[in-house]
Amino acid sequence: MDDAGASLPAQMSAMGRSGKAAAVALRLADAATRTRAIAAMAAAIRAHAADILAANARDVAGAEAAGMAEAMIDRLRLDAARIEAMAEGVETVAAIRDPLGAELDRWDRPNGLDIARVRTPIGVIAIIYESRPNVTADAAALCVRSGNAAILRGGSECLASNLAIQAAVAEGLAAAGLPEACVQAVKTTDRAAVGLILGGLDGTVDLIIPRGGKSLVARVQAEARAPVLGHLEGINHVFLHASADLEKAIAIAVNAKMRRVSVCGAAETLLVDSADAQRLLPPVADALREAGCALRGDARARSLVPGMAEATDEDWSTEYLAPIISVAIVDGVDGAAAHIAAHGSAHTDAIVAEDGAAAERFAALVDSAIVLINASTQFADGAEFGFGAEIGIATDRLHARGPVGAEQLTTYKYVVRGTGQTRP
Repeated sequence: MDDAGASLPAQMSAMGRSGKAAAVALRLADAATRTRAIAAMAAAIRAHAADILAANARDVAGAEAAGMAEAMIDRLRLDAARIEAMAEGVETVAAIRDPLGAELDRWDRPNGLDIARVRTPIGVIAIIYESRPNVTADAAALCVRSGNAAILRGGSECLASNLAIQAAVAEGLAAAGLPEACVQAVKTTDRAAVGLILGGLDGTVDLIIPRGGKSLVARVQAEARAPVLGHLEGINHVFLHASADLEKAIAIAVNAKMRRVSVCGAAETLLVDSADAQRLLPPVADALREAGCALRGDARARSLVPGMAEATDEDWSTEYLAPIISVAIVDGVDGAAAHIAAHGSAHTDAIVAEDGAAAERFAALVDSAIVLINASTQFADGAEFGFGAEIGIATDRLHARGPVGAEQLTTYKYVVRGTGQTRP
């Protein structure tokens, strides 16, 4: 993108070519160099905190003027604490084990061939995301850690924030002697840039990762000419089994819904076992209401909790991202699993149960990327998994699933060593 006067297609093609060259440099760099780069990126984010905050203030003002929903503005807004958390997250990625070059398996063949399966970068990864400027830092750190060049296209609502963060990232890369093109950010709000990325930028893009709402993911999956690592909405459930400890049930349900309602790991539906709903639902509903959550229930739930609003068919498949939760009474583990299969997004689902067999049956039946036993759905986060950060929660079933950290941004190749063998 050196030629500011070039057409958008020419600018984007240049980004792709620069990314491809940078990917080679990253693949050849040793782990220590990548570590230095990531640490320098964190230091630069701290050093430029004032610039990032000023840019973010402009984005937030624009979002408020445009009438953006408060949940989305919360995702967009930065403050000193969030910038420090961003820098700490980058430092955590610098500290995790470098995945490249790791031998996943190795064996000898009767003919003397020595075959190794070795972890290697994917290449150039294009990440298209909305609202969250911290994704810029997370994606940069994870891609450098995994040896991939990144092309980042954030939402127009956070352009100033993203460019300020990317400038700090570029400073860190240069300090370690790596090309600044290892992490590039699209500098235009023109939606045509997204279409060009989906077209693969003349074959230079090896993987596309969408992180945003249903419409963004649907467009990427429909139009992409390169492989896509999907991140769907989080229609997540907490199921209270008849054996659930009431104190745990209250704590987990309230935390899963209300800790942060705008994150994709927030619970959107509460399922309660009919075998002991009378004991469990009223106190849990009271606790949710006290925390400021509105409840929408089916007929059986409303019969136990006076004043609960009626849930519609649409509620069961809605990602509220707001202090609202739908409530259904189900018949045991199988009933909960059936409801989740019908309405969930294969993201994150949890059971609260003291009955170990019931918990394990739930884990076996529920085919989601993350299944939790006696823990809040808000743990659906790469940092909480020890990955340092994440680019998203993959809900696909191929390549990677769940939190996408550095290791999940790699593939593998076979290195076959011989001593002159030829095949008869």
